[in-house]
This record gives sequence, C-alpha cells and structure tokens, in this order.
Amino acid sequence: MDTIYSVLGAILPFEAYQFNFMRNAFLAILLLTPLLGLLGTMAVNHQMAFFSDALGHSALTGIGLGIIFGLGNDLVAMLIFGIIWAILICLIRQFGSASADTVISVFSSTSVAAGLLILARGGKFAKYSSLLIGDILAVTPGDLFWLLIALICTLVFWALLYNSLLLTSVDSFLARSRGVKTILVEIAFVVMVAVAVMLSIRWVGVMLINALLILPAAAGRNIARSARQHAAWSVAIALFSGLVGLTLSYYLDTSAGASIVLISAMCYAVSLAVRSIRK
Repeated sequence: MDTIYSVLGAILPFEAYQFNFMRNAFLAILLLTPLLGLLGTMAVNHQMAFFSDALGHSALTGIGLGIIFGLGNDLVAMLIFGIIWAILICLIRQFGSASADTVISVFSSTSVAAGLLILARGGKFAKYSSLLIGDILAVTPGDLFWLLIALICTLVFWALLYNSLLLTSVDSFLARSRGVKTILVEIAFVVMVAVAVMLSIRWVGVMLINALLILPAAAGRNIARSARQHAAWSVAIALFSGLVGLTLSYYLDTSAGASIVLISAMCYAVSLAVRSIRK
C-alpha cells in the first residue's frame, strides 16, 4: 500500500490527498462507483429503483439477526440476510400478483422495522446509527481488497449475462422464447446487487445507498443513445460524482456521502437539460 500511497500523493496535486485516510477513500471511490454504476443501469431498466433501498434497510435486520444467532462478523450477517432477502423479493415479484414497487415497499418497511426492533433493545441502537449515513473516510486497506473482488466478480457477471439481462429487462416473454432462463438471470442480478449494497453500506449509509446506485444510471439513461452508452455514461457519472464529491467534502468540511449524492443529483439535472435540448 505504501507504493500506491506514494503514487497517489505524486499524481494528485491536492492537499486533501496527502493523508492516507483520503487516499483510501479515493481508492474506494474508484472501485465502488463503477460497481454501483453498472448495477444501477439494470436496476433502472428493470424498474427496480427502490430495490437497493429495501436491501439497505435489510442490513439493520441482518446485523440484528447476527447478534441473535451469535455471528461475530456484522458483514457476514448482512451478506447472508441481504442475499436471502433479495432472492425473496425477486421470487415474489416474479410469481406474485402485486406490482414490483409494492413488493419492494413491503420488504423495505418490514426489514427496517425488524432491524430497529432488534437493535433498539436496551437502548443499544446508537452503536449502529453510523450505518444510517456511512463514512467513506473509514475505509481500510482490507476493505479495499473486498471491494476489488466484488468489482471483478461484477465485471465477469456483466460479461457473461449482460445480453440476457438486457433482453429480460426489455421483454421477459421474448427473452424466454429465446431460451433465456429469466428467473435464474434475475436472481443472479439481485444477488450481485445485494452483495454490492452490503459491502458498501458502511461507507455510503442506508439513507444514501439508493441514490448513489440510481442517480448516475438515471442520468446516463437521459444522455445515452444505446445500451452500451448507458452503461458507459452511468459509470463515468458515478466516478465523476464520487471523486468531485469526496474532494469537495474535505475542503467544505461536509459529509462525503451527501456531497457525492448531491453532485450526482446535479449531473442528473444537467442530463435532463441535455435531453430536452436534443428533443
């Protein structure tokens, strides 16, 4: 890591990046924003904009159940519960009669209520309140390793299943007629989203994770003229928002997560203007 820190210190002419905690946050942004940017495009295409919100809320329940069952690692508890919760949402959405937004809303409200019920016992919720807003500056070199693994797995998943996912999002009946196992493809997708959300929730926060996943993808969709451009614009906007927001948060002494989301919102506003001009 010392070599990487030295390189970053040399190529980044900002006072902020002379500190190791800012360099860790910078590297986390480089790994996290492309991950969320790619997954966000399919979340938007599948009309599952609030899916990550439901998963973010389920992190609280996962930690609570981990405490009850004696799991010593909060991340493992969040991952296990988040994956199970994501698969349940996907299956009920597929086979139930309710609309996707209704199913997601039910799961979201249930998970946050269950999490608060468990964690607030004995007045201990304050210990976990940091999960609500996150802290990207708390990233450690060990966390960066897991983010790198998650990004690599997402890229492999993207290469293998992108066409099937895209066809499923456009027309699931057509996808099935072409031999695509739509249910398995969607389950694989929601599991990847669950893993990405649970890995990043400690640094982004429950309140902001949905915005960081959806805003760059929504902005990219306004600008893009094709599916490939959508993915490229989404990743580019996510990276831009992350790096600019992180840098500004240091100099303005504000929350890094909130700054990143506000920059993403500004990009979305600009994309709306670009779309209007094109029309």
